[in-house]
Amino acid sequence: MSLLDIHQLEIFAKVTELRSFSKAAKEMYLTQPTISQHIHALEQYLGTKLLDRLGKEVVPTKAGEILYRYAKQITTVRAEAQQALDHFLEKKSGHLTLGASTIPGEYIVPSLLGEFKKHYPAISITLRIGDTEEIVNELLARKIEFGIIGAKIVNPRLQYTPFVEDELIVVVPKGHRWWNRRSIAIEELTEEPFIMREAGSGTRISMEKRLLNRGITTDNLNIIAEVGSTTAVKQAIKAHLGISLISARAVEEEILLKQFKKVPIKKVSFIRTFFIIRDKKQTISPPCKALIPFLTAQE
Repeated sequence: MSLLDIHQLEIFAKVTELRSFSKAAKEMYLTQPTISQHIHALEQYLGTKLLDRLGKEVVPTKAGEILYRYAKQITTVRAEAQQALDHFLEKKSGHLTLGASTIPGEYIVPSLLGEFKKHYPAISITLRIGDTEEIVNELLARKIEFGIIGAKIVNPRLQYTPFVEDELIVVVPKGHRWWNRRSIAIEELTEEPFIMREAGSGTRISMEKRLLNRGITTDNLNIIAEVGSTTAVKQAIKAHLGISLISARAVEEEILLKQFKKVPIKKVSFIRTFFIIRDKKQTISPPCKALIPFLTAQE
């Protein structure tokens, strides 16, 4: 069974309001025979007469009065929907959901979103934070429009755009035996208790790749704990449980307060890139198209 034709309902509502086929035709830029055909088709579909002619005036039947109330509601909602969509397409309003792995999600993106809201106050944003694998999975499941992650995961559907750079550094708490060291050899990492991020973390993926390039695997490390967040890593370091390679952005405050000290690794740099990722098969919304260039222009 076919559905009610919204265009026919609009015509019916206009005829009912103006009490005239000719006036409705003039206002809707249609011919009077066209108006009559649509009303006849609507009556045929519903199996009842909707309008009666009383001289020059057209009045609704009882069935027509019932239908008119709903026709007005439907046409009003349609107009509101069109208006909302127009605003949305002009980037004046709308909602978008993005995801970010821990470091960009906690230390980079929030302040940029604050600036974005100053330019587009009617756009609401939901930021989901998870590890790199979680963000990729949410993107592919179309739960988010784009993501920001710290490691590349191979998938033909993913499009990567470089966003900002970050550095993984070794930090030690006050009182650690390396506190006064100017630098360490990379092999010395294997001598200390080591705090590791969980599997799926972009930090862990980047760290493992760069250590492997230097001939060090996770089996060579004295891993005493695997934790699920950068905050947990920092707390473990503060408690002198071990060391770790951690984002420089995540420990800026601790270094400034001299709670941590960066210990460089000789002749080794753990620079990595955060990427904006999109699903090539997903059409992104205009608000999203406004946000991505804004983010890349700020850093």
